[in-house]
Amino acid sequence: MNKLSYTEYMTIVEQAPIMIWKANTSTECDYFNQQWLSFTGRTIQQELGNGWTEGVFSEDFDRCLDIYLSAFKKREIFEMEYRLRRNDGVYRWIFDRGVPFEDEQGCFCGYIGSCIDITESVEARRLVLSEHESEIKRLRGLLPICSSCKKIRDDKGYWNQIEVYIRDRSDAEFSHGICPECIKKLYPDL
Repeated sequence: MNKLSYTEYMTIVEQAPIMIWKANTSTECDYFNQQWLSFTGRTIQQELGNGWTEGVFSEDFDRCLDIYLSAFKKREIFEMEYRLRRNDGVYRWIFDRGVPFEDEQGCFCGYIGSCIDITESVEARRLVLSEHESEIKRLRGLLPICSSCKKIRDDKGYWNQIEVYIRDRSDAEFSHGICPECIKKLYPDL
């Protein structure tokens, strides 16, 4: 097996098409690769410690921190999605996976993580979900109605008067009367 030189190793880590970070045992980040810095448009000094959290979208911050700190306490692998501000100020969805690592003696040394921009995947999932919800709404709007007696079949297969069906699924209440056309048809002598 061909061993990589330190320079080759650093080239791989710095130029890999993923963002890489490292945190020490105090939970603070002490390394970000060039891909991370290029993505955020910030310097290593700005990102170190907890500086990286400044780029996390405010609505995702608490959940993101909870997942990170909870996994850290248990020394477990974690995965999470959150929005991170890109160098142009646009928030992008990030998939972040962190794993605990140890030194040669087996002592816990912190976490190493990798991140990828999954914005297109998140938007595609949302589009599919939206289309799915629209289809369900449209299908729920289809009422199986008898063309003769006008009863409606419910979800259990029972046929109900239209008034019962609508009353059970809405706040509508019914009063009954007879329209002029039906009066002429039903009571032609009146």
